[in-house]
Amino acid sequence: MRKSRIVVIILAAALLLRAMPSSLHALPVHATKSTQQLIKEQEEENKSIKDKLNEQKKDTSRLKNEKKGLQKELAELNESMMEISEHLEELESQITEKTLAIEECQAELDAAIAREEQHKEDMVVRVRKMYERNSYDYITSLLQAGSVGKLLNLAGRFERVEAYDRDRMLDYQNAHAIIEDLGTHLEGQKVELDQLKLEAEVEKSQVAGLISQVSVKIAEYADQIGDAEKKALEYEAELKKGEEDLKALQKKLEEELRLSRAAASGTWRNISEVTFSDGDRKLLANIIYCEAGSEPYEGKLAVGAVVINRVLSSKFPDTVMGVVYQKGQFSPAKSGRLELALATDKATAACYQAADEAMSGTTNVGTCVFFRTPIPGLTGINIGGHVFY
Repeated sequence: MRKSRIVVIILAAALLLRAMPSSLHALPVHATKSTQQLIKEQEEENKSIKDKLNEQKKDTSRLKNEKKGLQKELAELNESMMEISEHLEELESQITEKTLAIEECQAELDAAIAREEQHKEDMVVRVRKMYERNSYDYITSLLQAGSVGKLLNLAGRFERVEAYDRDRMLDYQNAHAIIEDLGTHLEGQKVELDQLKLEAEVEKSQVAGLISQVSVKIAEYADQIGDAEKKALEYEAELKKGEEDLKALQKKLEEELRLSRAAASGTWRNISEVTFSDGDRKLLANIIYCEAGSEPYEGKLAVGAVVINRVLSSKFPDTVMGVVYQKGQFSPAKSGRLELALATDKATAACYQAADEAMSGTTNVGTCVFFRTPIPGLTGINIGGHVFY
């Protein structure tokens, strides 16, 4: 009597929960995934993550190699820049020396021109004084010589003075021409050196531009490598979690197999000892609909038999409601799909027929208490798209 009262309370609580609004009611109905299906999917997902991780590592390695190549290129450009800088220093030193030489020559030329101008002025002054003193001094001196010897001496002296003046003028003119030639030559050298310096500056500018471009590329590669390594770490973390999830699913499967064996060798009630509540038939028919709605009738009956087998086994709850809503067992009960089916009673006539047979004690799977999609290595009774064990 006390047990029946508890069942009624549980049933009332379930009905109250169905009446409450829930976001789960909006979920679509689809086939239940078994633990082994989840394991297989997790293994495939882990493999996919490993493949992505390997590709990411390859991409990271490629980026690192390209970055190394750019760094090598940058080192060569820096070395070229050093050579160009040394060449520029050498040219600038030569330009400085040539400029000093030009300045010295220019000073010498200016001094020579000044001397030449002074000499010309002196000549003009001498000639002017001669004419101012007496235009006939030369002739008078010759006439007053008194003797042929004196006459010849005077004439020779005048000739030597004239020759001296003429030679000095020629000397200064020649010196002026030489200095001008030297200045022109040095100016030409300076122009050549300036041109070389300009070319070197252009080359330096080009190398500096290349260095800037390569540096930018290296920075971009560094960012890409950072992103790639970050992505690889995310894949590694995702893979680690996937492996942990896979271990948990494998552990769950092992627990199911252990519980199945324990149930087979445990204590069982007779169907006549079970008292069903008013809502058990509808609940069983709708869980059959959720789990095997698209299966043939034998599959529907097998699912119903599994639920009743658990009710009869001492290893599981002793009511249909307790079995169906046991934590972590029937996914439609957890996801809300069962609530949706119950709300409009989606169970078909075949589902109700299978529920009636199962509640009468009929079973086509013996004492099996679990079912799932067939997998290699898992033996049991295969009916439709499920293996029962």
